[in-house]
Amino acid sequence: MKNQITREEVENIAWLAHIELTEEEKKIFTEQFNKILDFFKKINEVDTEHVPPTYHVLDISNVERQDEVGESLPQTETLKNAPKKEDGFFKSPRIV
Repeated sequence: MKNQITREEVENIAWLAHIELTEEEKKIFTEQFNKILDFFKKINEVDTEHVPPTYHVLDISNVERQDEVGESLPQTETLKNAPKKEDGFFKSPRIV
């Protein structure tokens, strides 16, 4: 496994992201990326064999409200803020 991010790889990442970096920034980012990789190495050392996967940090299931049938808004109220309307409907640009 590769251990270090090189300066050339930082330059390539910056080029892909369309970011211009100074020589000092290239040095700083190279050091920071390598510190991040070192941290992941430490995490990989932890024994997680008996730890179940976590899909969400909070124990919540569904925070959405129930669908309930209710009264609809009147057509005039619904179209009140529409930028364009025609014959009681929203009007949108033609998409071909």
